[in-house]
Amino acid sequence: MDFKDFNFNPELLEGLLAMGFRNATPIQQQAIPIISEKKDLIACAQTGTGKTGAYLLPIMNTISATENRHNNTLILAPTRELAQQIDLQVEALSYFTNISSLTVYGGGDGIAYEQQKRSMREGVDIIIATPGRLISHLSSGVLKLDQLQHLVLDEADRMLDMGFYDDIMKIVSYLPVKRQTVLFSATMPPKIRTLASKLLNHPLQINIAISKPAEGILQQIYHVHDEQKVPLLTHILKTGDFKSIIIFASTKEKVKNLGKVFRGLGLKAEAFHSDLGQKERESILLTFKNKQLPILIGTDVLSRGIDVEGIDLVVNFDVPHDAEDYVHRIGRTARAATKGTAITLVNNRDKRKLDSIEKLIERKIEALDLPEAIAAIEAVHKPEAPRNNKPRKKKVWHKKKV
Repeated sequence: MDFKDFNFNPELLEGLLAMGFRNATPIQQQAIPIISEKKDLIACAQTGTGKTGAYLLPIMNTISATENRHNNTLILAPTRELAQQIDLQVEALSYFTNISSLTVYGGGDGIAYEQQKRSMREGVDIIIATPGRLISHLSSGVLKLDQLQHLVLDEADRMLDMGFYDDIMKIVSYLPVKRQTVLFSATMPPKIRTLASKLLNHPLQINIAISKPAEGILQQIYHVHDEQKVPLLTHILKTGDFKSIIIFASTKEKVKNLGKVFRGLGLKAEAFHSDLGQKERESILLTFKNKQLPILIGTDVLSRGIDVEGIDLVVNFDVPHDAEDYVHRIGRTARAATKGTAITLVNNRDKRKLDSIEKLIERKIEALDLPEAIAAIEAVHKPEAPRNNKPRKKKVWHKKKV
């Protein structure tokens, strides 16, 4: 379906064509008419399907035809990286229009905070925000959203995974009841449906099936125990011909620890996590994108918040809890018709997760033999706490004298 068929504002369409976009993706074909009709929507679609354009285009088209549009639209995102990416798309699409946008997220200096406050007082068309910093502006009274027309929750499942449920509900308490609400999520677990039931009004639903991993990805697994993971991964990194690598771990603490371990082993690696300041995170991402940093370590948040070409190896240090997250993770490689490798380290506890992944992608993943030196590393069995085998004393009950 050609974008010209949506009858967008000429200036908005010109921006689309200037970016080289001609045909709408499946999620855009289904979502744009619904959002244009100002109906609430729940859409299940993963990163890479064109979901950002699916909600931005109809909302921006509506904004361009609206006279009083002070703080018209709020887009909530789980991370500042995603918020920045959304804002870049708004800037590109609105190049030939007069639509304005503002990103609001934590970690900046005092100057950035004051600039945000000034922009909010003057009013912008679209605010893209992470929940935490937005609440501070709402609570202080600087930001007024009582005239808001559109609320978008992007990657809602990730926001809930990061513990933003209470923040989302608090933000919604500042919004008018009469508004259009659009919720996008890569997965649709019960907690998302519960959230949707509280925020949306008779929503329509779209479900774009999760796409299979690209054909150019060489998927491999190693069956290991935990003590073999770091030595094996070190062997892979030092002997393989990989230039740009992402390693996914299950927790922020493990990400930090792996960064220290690999740097101690002489590997140029950086841990990417929420405890870093904004400038630190942006600097790390920039050096990684510019190929000055070969190894980046992060959690699943990174799998949806980074868009870098030329990643030739993705490593799952821990098997992801959800099979969909596996697809997101390894989808960082083999982009734009290139080739890449995805290696997953599977211990005994992860076999059920591996079964779920293979069921989702409808194929068996090739299992490789461990190098001899790695196979020789024995698992450390933690001693069980000693049992107290002493016989228990029987309690003797005495009758009280009356």
